[in-house]
Amino acid sequence: MAARGRKLAKPGFVMQFCRGESQAPLRAGYTATKKIGNAVARNRARRRLKEAARLVLAGRELPGVELVLICRQETAGLPFETLCGGIKAALAEALA
Repeated sequence: MAARGRKLAKPGFVMQFCRGESQAPLRAGYTATKKIGNAVARNRARRRLKEAARLVLAGRELPGVELVLICRQETAGLPFETLCGGIKAALAEALA
């Protein structure tokens, strides 16, 4: 997906976005590298990113869309509203 999609960097995360030809439902993946810290820090960052994405994506019909959200160092410490706003902005930019 990284080769055929777009990459958008926002505060707290990086979004890789790809729109396919199929009408399959939205697929989303979440990842955190070891640069973020130990397993506890990575899991906390990934859980926060997953919850923010769940709230932002709820009720949206995005057939054929694939997303990968990559945690950054500041994901765990960023205010939750800022994280949600960043996901909304990245999604709007990707769909435009």
